[in-house]
Amino acid sequence: MGEQDRVDRVAPARRRGLADEVADRIREAIFSGAFAPGAQLREVELSGALDVSRGPVREALLRLEREGLVRSAWHRGATVTTLSAQDVAELDSLRGALEHLAVQHMVANASEEDIVAVEKAAERMDRAEDEHAMVACDIAFHDAVYAAARHLRLQEAWQAIRSQVHLFLLTRIGISSEGYLSHIPGEHRELAAALRARDAEAALELFATHRHHAFDVLTAPTAPSRPAEHRSTADEPAGAENHRAPTDL
Repeated sequence: MGEQDRVDRVAPARRRGLADEVADRIREAIFSGAFAPGAQLREVELSGALDVSRGPVREALLRLEREGLVRSAWHRGATVTTLSAQDVAELDSLRGALEHLAVQHMVANASEEDIVAVEKAAERMDRAEDEHAMVACDIAFHDAVYAAARHLRLQEAWQAIRSQVHLFLLTRIGISSEGYLSHIPGEHRELAAALRARDAEAALELFATHRHHAFDVLTAPTAPSRPAEHRSTADEPAGAENHRAPTDL
């Protein structure tokens, strides 16, 4: 087969710029709390709010479904994922495994610039105005840690679950935000200090404690225990049905 024949067999590139932008806007709305877990994501309303046709919205929802932020069911359409007990357990265990490797590699490989980036991410938490902003800061801190690990495939593994971990933390504050704004900045300053000292043992213990705080809230008796597709309307979080496509999406 000649070179031109091989080139001709490559499928034409698809322009997905608009669908990407729509996915970004819907993701931001979920992370800001505009759409709570269990809230329906209706194509017609989203296309109207975003001033686009339904095609890019449909493609965007499929992308968010692959990220784990959205679930689709034939009788309900697309909804924001509600984490089941199994989802929570799997995310917690996988996150723990990735963090263990990230700490080890950061302690061994991080530059001074990397450590400063982690410290600055922790400092930004003091300026978070509300719980949703704090969750975003928490995710940004972990972004900095994975970047500092200097391990490309580990960073890609984190990116694969990043949106789901963000949803995990949003679910946590939806159940209980008591003490969240006051405690989280201090926890991350301690984490940054242990990483600055390159004390892997202390850092791993602190990361585990930090992670278990969220896990304990999510596994309390009032936490959700069933996958979203098995939930009835009566089982939705309070106000979920009222989370329509906001005009400022």
